[in-house]
Amino acid sequence: MTGRTTSSRSELARLGFAELSESLERIADLEARFDSVVPLPVSGTPALWGITADPDGALRLLERLLERAPDELRPVLTDEAATERLIRLLGASVGLGEFLHRRPAELALLLEPVVAPWSQERYTASLLEAIDGATGEDARMCLRVRYRRHLAQIALYDVLHSSPTEAFPAVAAGLADLAGAALDAAVDVARREVPFPAADVAATPLAVIAMGKAGARELNYVSDVDVIFVTEATDDIGTDRAVRISTRIAIAATHAITDLAAEPGLWEVDANLRPEGKDGALVRTLDSHVAYYERWAKSWEFQALLKARPIAGSADLGARYAEAVAPFVWSSSARPGFVESVQRMRERVTDHIPDGEVDRQLKLGPGGLRDVEFTVQLLQLVHGRDDESVRVRSTLEAMDALTAAGYVGRAEAAHFGPDYALLRVLEHRIQLRRLQRTHLMPTDEEELRVLARSSGLATSAAALETRWRAVKLEVRGLHERLFYRPLLSAVATTEGEIVLTDDQVVDRLAGVGFVDPPGALRHIRALTQGTSRRAAIQRNLLPVLLRWMAEGPAPDRALLAFRRLSDTLGESSWFLRMLRDSSGAAHSLTTVLSESAFLSGLLERFPEAVAWLDEPESLLRARPMDSLLAEMTATTARHGNDVDGAASLLRSARRRETLRLGMAAVLGHLDVDALGAALSDVTEATLAGALALARRDAPADFEFGIIAMGRYGGRELGFGSDADVLYVYRAPDLATEVASRTAQTIVRELNRLTEDTVHPLDLDIDLRPEGKNGPVARTLESYGAYYARWSLTWEAQALLRARGAVGDAQLLRDFEHLADRTRYPERIDENEVREVRRIKARVESERLPRGADPARHLKLGRGSLSDVEWFVQLLQLQHALEFPALRTTSTLEALDGAVAAGFVSADDGERLGAAWRFASRTRSALVLWSGKTTDVLPVDRVQLEGVARLMEYPPGSASELEEDYLGVTRRARQVFEREFYGA
Repeated sequence: MTGRTTSSRSELARLGFAELSESLERIADLEARFDSVVPLPVSGTPALWGITADPDGALRLLERLLERAPDELRPVLTDEAATERLIRLLGASVGLGEFLHRRPAELALLLEPVVAPWSQERYTASLLEAIDGATGEDARMCLRVRYRRHLAQIALYDVLHSSPTEAFPAVAAGLADLAGAALDAAVDVARREVPFPAADVAATPLAVIAMGKAGARELNYVSDVDVIFVTEATDDIGTDRAVRISTRIAIAATHAITDLAAEPGLWEVDANLRPEGKDGALVRTLDSHVAYYERWAKSWEFQALLKARPIAGSADLGARYAEAVAPFVWSSSARPGFVESVQRMRERVTDHIPDGEVDRQLKLGPGGLRDVEFTVQLLQLVHGRDDESVRVRSTLEAMDALTAAGYVGRAEAAHFGPDYALLRVLEHRIQLRRLQRTHLMPTDEEELRVLARSSGLATSAAALETRWRAVKLEVRGLHERLFYRPLLSAVATTEGEIVLTDDQVVDRLAGVGFVDPPGALRHIRALTQGTSRRAAIQRNLLPVLLRWMAEGPAPDRALLAFRRLSDTLGESSWFLRMLRDSSGAAHSLTTVLSESAFLSGLLERFPEAVAWLDEPESLLRARPMDSLLAEMTATTARHGNDVDGAASLLRSARRRETLRLGMAAVLGHLDVDALGAALSDVTEATLAGALALARRDAPADFEFGIIAMGRYGGRELGFGSDADVLYVYRAPDLATEVASRTAQTIVRELNRLTEDTVHPLDLDIDLRPEGKNGPVARTLESYGAYYARWSLTWEAQALLRARGAVGDAQLLRDFEHLADRTRYPERIDENEVREVRRIKARVESERLPRGADPARHLKLGRGSLSDVEWFVQLLQLQHALEFPALRTTSTLEALDGAVAAGFVSADDGERLGAAWRFASRTRSALVLWSGKTTDVLPVDRVQLEGVARLMEYPPGSASELEEDYLGVTRRARQVFEREFYGA
């Protein structure tokens, strides 16, 4: 581009043009059409195009401007400095190019010197001057055009600056100040438009409080502006009228900025951070705000107030608002539920990001701006309670204050500032491109190339991508480096320059959810002090592990259990190597320890099971029944006459396999359907081994069998479930009394050999004929005679779950055939149906524990396990003989069969199945969480939170779990009452 029409494709390519043929033709055409009219900055200024972000785009916009407004453009193109401003601006922002095309008179701004952004006061004066008392469409037009003129001036300062990352703080502050001026001007317009007497309007104060990035003076080019509106009564205006008038003013001011008009709206005014959110009043008095924050506000609302700043309207009222809410902000870290609320706030922003966008998110994705801001705000909330020096709004200023106060190391701060500025510059330039609100990195290579040139951060698309990903990786570790690594400085020698006091460490530990911070500090000290290899590795690992523990529901428990594990495994090279080299295994370990007291206890007895976490796909899965039985058989054979030693190993194997299944369930490798079958297999294999030991002295031809009943029979066991069983035997060649004594001896031995104080196995025989008054074991003939002559309907119902589990195969098959005659009757008359319904009603009224809430009992409550199982079992009694799909001991399989046969609608079947699965999952989660067997959904929020996390809810979801359970069981109960009782 050295002379008129002498440009070549190669020279255009060297200067950064991509559309070589099209741009070459456009240059020739422009010179032919306009060179005699206005001087063209085309062929004679190659250096200018070489430093323009998008030369092709700038050339297209220049062509449109020449066609639209040659007269307005002539003064610009005759001024060398103004020409550079024009081309650089057009290359960086299609959106501002479109603005200049709409409003060519504003091209004159290019003739003015480029200066740093103004103060808010100066912007406000300029906007008010432009409006000049106008209302309606005229006011909107004048306000928006003048706003975009100033926006273009800020963009010129940004684009022409030699270092965009250094310019960022001034640019972000200028954008916030310009937004504040726009709100001030909009309020001015609104006061003239609202339908109230002018004297009343003038006497009604309204303060606009900026939140988020606007409050911190670090706004984007295109961003929602978060606000809160505040008013108060005066001597002339009562409270109710002040609220009415100021509400109309706030609405009208919002419309002045956002309404459709000839000049497009500026940005969204978002007032959803106000008390009660969208459901709350748009405007409240100052006293009403304070009362809300004193009584009702959630912890995340105080975190949001950290950025609150008066930005428009009444300065005096705004200042008093800021002063009134500040104490709530800086005391919030000591409030109950603070940690869960902050964690939930952090995760909530990512809930609705499409999976395909997560990796391209500058703001919300891993290693994005939200990670930086969350870390800095958490440090401020923790230390700002006692240290006023860190009570600032801007992220960068907060980082400087934290560094100066000694809470963050200078080395970390030196990385943090440039990383944050780089991410914000990318965000700014992406938004500036088309003046659109977006936080996504482009995927198109040409757009990435333009972004690289616009930001000055790289020379090519590939280089920009590489640099951005390197920063993301560094930012992902920022939380651990800034918050957790300094914790060790109080208890061990570290390489960092920051040394926190014990009190400061305690504050940080409390701030992330440790209930006993001094105790946690003692554990940290024990793990990291000393010169051993273990202590050295722990000093490197513990900051990351502490972060993961704090993200769980019970960090104190996790840290204590981890210390015990570390003490047990000592200097074991495999354990330390796994923690060091497998972040996935280490993270899984902290998850298990934090979420499950049950598994933490078992891990203390099987610490070597931690190794499974390194190979979860192969080792954290249910073992096949054949493999379990082979192990039990080998154990009993290997120990010969050492019955107690063999039994001890059987119990140990059961604990180990339960631990394996528990870890798999906690980490999401096993769902509730597979878990029930797997736990039943472990129980079955254990009983098979125990039976082999228990019958060692019985005659060879003495047949014995264990019949699985209840949830065990349905292969639906959960953690903590009893194993309901019946015992059957057959010994035709033995005297009756001898056979009976032999069977009783076997049963006693089974109970003795399986007795386990660590992980109890309760063999419950209450479902036997005659209940607690009946013999513990019967012959097959005795069962047959009893069921044929004396069996009640409920006993036939109980037999629906009967399954031959352990013992002599032929005897087990014969018992099942015998049971079929009772549980699958040819018909069940109406009296028997009424009896089933009567017993169910009696169970609901008499077996529910005293004081238990029927809506919360997982087994006997409304819409819970009992309702679904009784409903399905009644259908089996009525129809299983005719419909083979109903002949199953599994509740869900029988329910599916009933749906397929048309006895239950698909919707009703879905509701019942969902309730059964939810209640089953919740029961197992309660045992995993607490280590205790319970059937009642807790009301304690800490316990509910722990159960919710085990059920894969995000942090802070205790109430959501409660609502989901009550909702799913309520819907199931409606089906049950309609179809079971006919209600």
